[in-house]
Amino acid sequence: MIELPELDPVIHAQARLRVTVALAGLRPADQITFPRLQQLLEMTAGNLSTHLRKLEDAEYVEITKAYEHRTPVTLVRLTSKGRAAFESYTKALQRLLDAGT
Repeated sequence: MIELPELDPVIHAQARLRVTVALAGLRPADQITFPRLQQLLEMTAGNLSTHLRKLEDAEYVEITKAYEHRTPVTLVRLTSKGRAAFESYTKALQRLLDAGT
């Protein structure tokens, strides 16, 4: 019997997978503003906030609150732990797909 890999449940939820993929497309030190990420993913602010909180609790994303010209800005980036988790996730998914062929 083939042992199938486990997929990271934090990343595996569709919305969180989309967030992780979008953030993984940035360079490691780059950040994206919350509104830009929301627009890119076409998610409501509440839905995106909920999924970012779960990713932040797992230490996969870092959320920074700052001010730009006296206007509050929320910045999001994928942490090194998040990048490693996403890489492991994609490898496990590939192994799972390969097992089916």
